[in-house]
Amino acid sequence: MSDNDARNAPPSDSVVAAEIAGEQAFVDVVYRRLDESAEEAKALAVEGHGRGRLGHEGGLVERDAMVYQAARRIATLDAAHEGLVFGRLDLVDGDARYIGRIGLRDADRDVLLVDWRAPAAAVFYQATPQAPAGIVRRRVLHCKGQSVETIEDELLDADAAPDDLVVVGEGALLAQISRARDDHMHSVVATIQKEQDEAIRAPSRGVTSISGGPGTGKTVVALHRAAYLLYVDRRRFESGGVLVVGPSGVFMRYIERVLPSLGETSVTLRSLGEIVEGVTATRHDPPEVAAIKGSERMRRVLTRVVRSGPPDAPAQFRWFYRDNVLRLDERTLRRLRRQVLSGNKHNRSRTKAEHALVDALWPQVTGGRGLEDGRDDFVRRLTRSTEFEEFVAAWWPGLDAVEVWGWLLDEQRLRRYGDGLLTPADITALAATWPAPDDPSIEDVPLIDELRYQLGDVPESPSQNPPATDPEAFGETAAPRQLMSFERDDAALRSTRRIEDDAYAHLLVDEAQDLSPMQWRMLGRRGRYASWTVVGDPAQSAWPHPAEAQRARAEALRGKPEHAFRLSTNYRNSAEVFELAARVARVAVAKPDLPQAVRQTGIAPEHREVDPAALRSAVVAAARDLAAVVEGTIAVVTPADRRTEVADWLDGEPYSDRLSVLDGLASKGLEFDAVVVVEPGEIVGESASGWRTLYVVLTRATQRLITLGTTPFPLDDPALTP
Repeated sequence: MSDNDARNAPPSDSVVAAEIAGEQAFVDVVYRRLDESAEEAKALAVEGHGRGRLGHEGGLVERDAMVYQAARRIATLDAAHEGLVFGRLDLVDGDARYIGRIGLRDADRDVLLVDWRAPAAAVFYQATPQAPAGIVRRRVLHCKGQSVETIEDELLDADAAPDDLVVVGEGALLAQISRARDDHMHSVVATIQKEQDEAIRAPSRGVTSISGGPGTGKTVVALHRAAYLLYVDRRRFESGGVLVVGPSGVFMRYIERVLPSLGETSVTLRSLGEIVEGVTATRHDPPEVAAIKGSERMRRVLTRVVRSGPPDAPAQFRWFYRDNVLRLDERTLRRLRRQVLSGNKHNRSRTKAEHALVDALWPQVTGGRGLEDGRDDFVRRLTRSTEFEEFVAAWWPGLDAVEVWGWLLDEQRLRRYGDGLLTPADITALAATWPAPDDPSIEDVPLIDELRYQLGDVPESPSQNPPATDPEAFGETAAPRQLMSFERDDAALRSTRRIEDDAYAHLLVDEAQDLSPMQWRMLGRRGRYASWTVVGDPAQSAWPHPAEAQRARAEALRGKPEHAFRLSTNYRNSAEVFELAARVARVAVAKPDLPQAVRQTGIAPEHREVDPAALRSAVVAAARDLAAVVEGTIAVVTPADRRTEVADWLDGEPYSDRLSVLDGLASKGLEFDAVVVVEPGEIVGESASGWRTLYVVLTRATQRLITLGTTPFPLDDPALTP
């Protein structure tokens, strides 16, 4: 037997056990050092608190800095505890380099564990048998807690391998993607592939776009990229903030553990319904309504709303001065409002509004004592009069975005504001579904945000609007000033962050293909000066007007260089599941970006057609069948209108801790070991993007897929197939 044949032969159980024992000994050393590092961080915190008792300001500054750094270090060490050591590189010079979730040094300051983001760890992901980069063997350690359970090796440079080198396992990647799922996404830091690593380590400036079909790892690669950016430029990204945006609360809960497991706890995660501070939305509007609210036309409608003023604003003003009766009628007041708002925000224009009122009233003073006393006397008497103060407070109040958005609950106002911009059918659809102020939809959130920016921040205290007593402030050359204070006391209004606080240093946007133009505008404001990671697949888009969304995307990212990466391998779906999904994708879009599925199970998807009366029992039976053959998670995906009903059917099933009942949109970005799709034909018919939604739904399954309904599968249904 040749040396190569001996090396390729599977090692005996005793040899594998010896290899695992050797790795366990090293892992034990690392965890002891981890505990020592945690104790050192705690000691630093204690010392920091001691500095605060020195009795001078310098001691307090030192205390805050030391306690903050200690707390950060402790949080990082705690978060990285699970699966801390996951990789080993055997180099051609005989040295071994261990790779982990964080970096650690021993007591002598020598490197014990290399952080996966460090340049020294890059070859763990980038080396290949064709370009081994000085690496003989790449080993992945699978740990549970602090125990090494299995190891998986890849021989990269056989010619440089010593004769006694042991190579274990079938490959770490296939072992990883074959495991059962649970209800959270996990990091893939141990099994990142070369094309994924290139996207993770792309330049930090500009826009990094990551595209690819289902199961290519776009989301988890993007999250690892966020952790990488924080590692290479922590000062910039931690101080400026990293915002991760996903399609739903379900999705955000699914991914929430990934970054902490990589040692990063300073990232903000928000669903699209949570972007505006103080406003939370969890439900979607019907597709036809969502398409209207998300369109560019709504921005122009909202501009009309802002420029029209409060619906209950007074329509005239009358004031007696000396021998004159001064009047401003409705037409004049509308003209003055337009004049003041030209290039200005409502909530920052009260002074200008008062100037405009004074300038419109003074020319009406004719003869007698009014002219004799002059403009200064006129201004003083007018601005101190109760009538003027009450009029201005009602005509130009501070406006909150949620309050203004609520004005559109009145159908007549909606028709007035939408005239010429929205069709009568659009207005009817909006009026029928416009929610109460305490129940916004996810599609309402960007409308509220648009109003925030058009209105400007509501002044928070009287000090922001000090009263003016100098009548010269109304001179033609005087700078605008606030003349009087106002403060709203309305518990129904929700407080939001100030607009100035919305900016971030980096935005990571997942499922970007679904964003409406209004959602792009909302995110664009937060990323005006940021770098971006944009993740998506056009074939999975639920937005019905991609050209309009593409224009909004270009505007949000205007002026930023873009680095594009395409992921081509589907690690999630079995080849059998993806073959069916790919057929749907070819109906959904002209030229879908279809990745290559690398794993086969030998089990094809199954369609069960049943009578309407048997639908309930068939759904329960299908879910039970799948629960019996998979160990991990199960999803039942339904048309939106059936979700609550189907959830009731499955309530109390013994496998309910592994079960999720979702509609098509809510399933975005998630994956399950087995999926039941209820009434796929209805999912296709739900919206203009129904075929694309079905494509998404089918690709949630990693192992088993059953479609079930009262009609044939949509590809076999002449009534649905284009």
